[in-house]
Amino acid sequence: MKIATKLLRWYRVHGRDLPWRHTRNPYHILVSEMMLQQTQVERVKLFYRRWIRQFPTWKHLAQASTQEIIHAWAGLGYNRRVLALRDIAQKISQHGVPRTQEEWMALKGIGPYTAGAVSVFAQKKRVLPIDTNIRRVLGRVLLGKPFSDLQDDKKIQKLSEDFLPHRGAYYDVPQALFDLATMTCTKVPDCTRCPLREQCKSSKLFLSGTVKIPKRMTKASKERRHRNKPYPDRIYRGRILKIVREKTKISIEAIGPLIDKTYNHHLDQVWMKSMIQRLSQEGFIKQKGNNLFL
Repeated sequence: MKIATKLLRWYRVHGRDLPWRHTRNPYHILVSEMMLQQTQVERVKLFYRRWIRQFPTWKHLAQASTQEIIHAWAGLGYNRRVLALRDIAQKISQHGVPRTQEEWMALKGIGPYTAGAVSVFAQKKRVLPIDTNIRRVLGRVLLGKPFSDLQDDKKIQKLSEDFLPHRGAYYDVPQALFDLATMTCTKVPDCTRCPLREQCKSSKLFLSGTVKIPKRMTKASKERRHRNKPYPDRIYRGRILKIVREKTKISIEAIGPLIDKTYNHHLDQVWMKSMIQRLSQEGFIKQKGNNLFL
């Protein structure tokens, strides 16, 4: 039995029931994929349903104000995603839905993985979107590497030509790989419960107990950080946006101590104002006089 066939049989029994798996609507699929970036599945399930009710189509989102979408996105974090999503909706409302993976990638804010995901899940294209989960599973199964990295993606894509079925539910293979990665083929895999252990080129290594588990699966990102602050600027930018979102208006002077308990007016004022300026340039907030608004 082929590996993918065995995987799909397991998926029919053990696969997760997620709302975006009940649709082939490209808009709904893209919303779910944008939300799932850097956000846990259980959290996305709550936001996804609310979002689709509030903005059910490309056109509804394209016509929404920045204030509306920032309020609707509140709690998901990485707020640049929501502006990118609306920009995509505006372009698609004008020019139509892309029909190929390449056309999806031509839209600003959509990379190779997201383009592949929408192509396969919404349009049933025979492509394999590679994310961290799929890289981990197929790196182990096909390459025999306990821990793969980005450099292995080309090898995995090449091998996927034989791995992906040409008929049947080939479009469900990535979903099955996601679930296997979440339930069984985790950082420290439970190979005894894996349906692919007989075909996996790494299972014997893990079962022997000789695999050294790395502390980190990915390199630490080099994010902008101000002097002795415990968090990167991204966290404080999020706090600024949250405060502006929740208050009718707030002065620039008042916002510093609210985003950072150790805020020092003399040492941190320029830093804080530079973050406000970037948020303004990116279209999240606006300044009138000394006050900030969405």
